[in-house]
Amino acid sequence: MTGKIERIYIASESRGAIKQLMSVTLEAGKGIIGDRYHSKAEKLIAAGKRIPDNHLTLIAKEELDKFLSKHDVTIDYGDFRRSIITSGIDLNALVGKKFSIADVICMGVQLCEPCAFLAASVHNALLPDLVHKGGLRAIIVSGGNIQTGDEIRS
Repeated sequence: MTGKIERIYIASESRGAIKQLMSVTLEAGKGIIGDRYHSKAEKLIAAGKRIPDNHLTLIAKEELDKFLSKHDVTIDYGDFRRSIITSGIDLNALVGKKFSIADVICMGVQLCEPCAFLAASVHNALLPDLVHKGGLRAIIVSGGNIQTGDEIRS
C-alpha cells in the first residue's frame, strides 16, 4: 500500500498558529523538529518522564475533502491540526504497523480521533463526521528528512 504526502504542518506551541512547510526533519522518539510535540518530548526527557506516543499525526486528504464538500465550507487543511496530510493510503490500516515516509520509519499507534477543542475551533460537525476518520497517531522509529510529495509505504 502506498500513498504520498500532500502537505506538512507544524505548530510551535499547543493551540498555537499552524505553519505549512515544504520539508521537515523527523527525530526518532521525539517528533518534527520545531513542532510542539517535539518540544514537549525534549522537556519530558529532561525531566526523566515518559514521552507520549504522539510524535506525529497524519490525516487523509480524501476524508478532509469529503467533510468540506458535505458541509460546503472552505477551511484550510492546516486548521484540522494534523502534521501530515496524506493521499492514497488507508491510515486506519496502519494502526499497529510499521510504515515509511521516504526513508523515515514510523509505527502507527492509534487513531487520532477529533476532540472538542478541534470541533469548537474548526466546525461543530467535526466530532460526529470524522470519528474513526480523524487520522493516525504515530511514533518515529528512525528519523530523517521528509518533504511534500514523498511516498508513504506500508
